Amino acid sequence: MLHLYDTRTRTAQDISPMDGKTLRFYCCGPTVYGPAHIGNFRTFVMQDVFRRVLELGGVPTTHIRNLTDVDDKTIRDSQKAGVSLAEFTAGWADLFHRDCAALNCLPPHAEPSAVGHIPEQIRMVQTLVEKGHAYVSEDGSVYFRISSFPEYGRLSHLDERELDLGKTANTRSNADEYEKDSVADFVLWKSRRPEDGNNFWPSPWGEGRPGWHLECSAMIHKYFGNDFDLHSGGVDLVFPHHENEVAQSRCACGGGFARLWFHITHLLVDGGKMSKSLGNMYTLADLDKLGHRPSAVRYVLAGGYYRRPLNFTLSSLEDAKAALNRLSKFDMQLRNASGTDSVPSYEEFCAAFPELGIFQPAWDSLNDDLNTPEALGHVFSAIRKADIPSLSPEEAARLRNAFHFILAAFGIILPEEGQEKAQAPEEVRTLADQRWQAKQNRDWTEADRLRAEVAALGWVIKDRKDGYDLARK
Repeated sequence: MLHLYDTRTRTAQDISPMDGKTLRFYCCGPTVYGPAHIGNFRTFVMQDVFRRVLELGGVPTTHIRNLTDVDDKTIRDSQKAGVSLAEFTAGWADLFHRDCAALNCLPPHAEPSAVGHIPEQIRMVQTLVEKGHAYVSEDGSVYFRISSFPEYGRLSHLDERELDLGKTANTRSNADEYEKDSVADFVLWKSRRPEDGNNFWPSPWGEGRPGWHLECSAMIHKYFGNDFDLHSGGVDLVFPHHENEVAQSRCACGGGFARLWFHITHLLVDGGKMSKSLGNMYTLADLDKLGHRPSAVRYVLAGGYYRRPLNFTLSSLEDAKAALNRLSKFDMQLRNASGTDSVPSYEEFCAAFPELGIFQPAWDSLNDDLNTPEALGHVFSAIRKADIPSLSPEEAARLRNAFHFILAAFGIILPEEGQEKAQAPEEVRTLADQRWQAKQNRDWTEADRLRAEVAALGWVIKDRKDGYDLARK
């Protein structure tokens, strides 16, 4: 059984469904105002590994992940782009879905959007006002009264910082996001402002739009009711976002809200924080231009322990590529020894647990608080231990199934033969194609010049009778 560190209790908890049937969990999804970066995807990849380990272990899941398509940032940037909010966010949502598919993330079972659930949000605000947990300001905005919920701060352990709820009585935050040391009554409904343009909806308090913290609570209540198994997101969401979710949800609906909390720690790049000014806020497209495939990105993101900061470097992608090639070579040896190409699908693995043999320690580590680096260590230890020449075809097939079961838990996609060429940056591929054409034209001088350009970029052309391959120097 998987056990996981719970943010609220700060203890390891067994992960099992409250209803004894299906594990219901909610993940805060992206704000669709630009491309998601690798820091975002660290969270989504680890949530995907979490789901895979559960499902492969025989626990069905219901996975809900939202899209934030209305907030300060989406409105601001859609206005700058001169397009409607719907058109603006749809484009970025499509890119996010393509990136998730490239990283081999399972799609959620439902993906509600904030704009698609405005009535539910208005009803929740009405309930909070009626119960005395929220109040209407002079301009028609509605704020949650933190002092009305004495348990505020339990999730993020603000009580350990001598939180004085009375101090919020005359303090309000109208921003969707604010500093972590700012404890203030937060906005549930924001009154219409000129900078919002046409992005507003009618409400009992006048025209306006929901606040960011409210959106997830309303969608969770619609899909899961008052109680569900687990809530997840990046560690940066613990306060104020998730703390505010707990407060407004429990005050409006009763119940316990999320039983467990799963948070993923920050991603560092070259030992420091990501920032646009440093040019290290990488997207998948950025890394593809540098010749790094999504499979290597996934390997790096999944291979770091989720409770520790992961230091992402370009050299770590090179290491990932080498590791994937080693895994692929092992798979090819097993395939040849077994005499078959077929392995069970993910769905087949979920339905029938295989005999793991030498890969059992890797599976045990995954169930021990998703210790992915330890699990990968066990995978390579098993590869070293395997005596493939001594195996019968049936034994080789069983070992290969066990190997692919662990790969399925990680969501790892093995490279195929001849993928080196596709991994090269676009500039290198273009030059190599031009050089091949020069060879066909028997323009040896031009071919040599282009080969030298490719070499200067760190790549070697390896000619074949029918084409060429590319390899790093």
